[in-house]
Amino acid sequence: MKLVQGLASGDLDIVGDVHGEYDALCQLLQHLGYDEQGNHPQGRSLVFVGDLCDRGPNTPAVLARVQQLVQAGRAQVALGNHEINLLRDDAKDGAGWFFDEREQRDQHKYAPFARVADTERERVLAFVSTLPIALERDDIRIVHASWLQDKIDRVRDLPLSALCDQYDAWEGSADEIASTTDLGQRMQDELVDWPWGLEDRDRTPPFLHARAEHEANKQMLNPLKVLTSGVERKGRKPFFAGGKWRFADRVAWWDDYEHATPVVVGHYWRRLNPINRADVGKEDIDLFDEIKPLHWHGKRGNVFCVDYSAGGRWAERKASAPLGKDYKLAALRWPERVLTFDDGSTLATEGFEKGGDI
Repeated sequence: MKLVQGLASGDLDIVGDVHGEYDALCQLLQHLGYDEQGNHPQGRSLVFVGDLCDRGPNTPAVLARVQQLVQAGRAQVALGNHEINLLRDDAKDGAGWFFDEREQRDQHKYAPFARVADTERERVLAFVSTLPIALERDDIRIVHASWLQDKIDRVRDLPLSALCDQYDAWEGSADEIASTTDLGQRMQDELVDWPWGLEDRDRTPPFLHARAEHEANKQMLNPLKVLTSGVERKGRKPFFAGGKWRFADRVAWWDDYEHATPVVVGHYWRRLNPINRADVGKEDIDLFDEIKPLHWHGKRGNVFCVDYSAGGRWAERKASAPLGKDYKLAALRWPERVLTFDDGSTLATEGFEKGGDI
């Protein structure tokens, strides 16, 4: 099996980033009309845009349910950056459900959360290793973060088994630049001036220019990283996101997307209601600041982000706020272009193929 695969025929329900929110997933599937086995009375099928795991209270249950749906032939999944972290044994913020070294560090934000049973670890990794990077058919494309055709073409024919080795090889390209130019030394000099690390939210670093260059290199020289976490460039000021200070800005790649085939993505923490993104540690550039909550976006108006920030529900729990009021799990029904949310509400999307973002 290859890293880019074909989508099932028929009508689809494309589910945004679940991030361990098992109850929300079950409620959404019920509202969409699926039974416990994943059957739908109209023969529809499910597609998940990735980031099934991390941050929420029950990632093991989410992965088990989605695996059951996939194995029953009722669902397909595109890998997200959080699944790639899992496959690469790269413990990140919110992954304390799986990684022992993150369990205590994640308590203050995400607890309580179910941890994976030791007997289930191999099963989880085996399942995630079967997932492709992107899914496509003539009328729709699905990828976690960005569809850049040259990056898709570079990974299209790679076997699933090559993902981690190829990812690491492309990561090494940026490291080689750092080691063979003055970039590496400049990065070391910056850390001499700033020795406090980058996970302390309350201690703002100066803008680290060399680190910003290295972050942008690591992003853009790795096609797998671009497809699963987006397009980035050297920023202008530090911002806190994903549990650490960062120096490379995300770019709205859809403003340059010229293909006629629509694309559905997740990843970008869109919101239906206004929220303070800093409450969930998202202080980077808000790519949806001037895009209406239900609007298709991009140069041709044929890209849609279906991530409505379910990964931020931990903040509602900590604040004892109504669960799901602002941080929602959604599915885009295709070809109807209607959104269904985990509370059962439905809303039509707007501006399809009209171009522009508002």
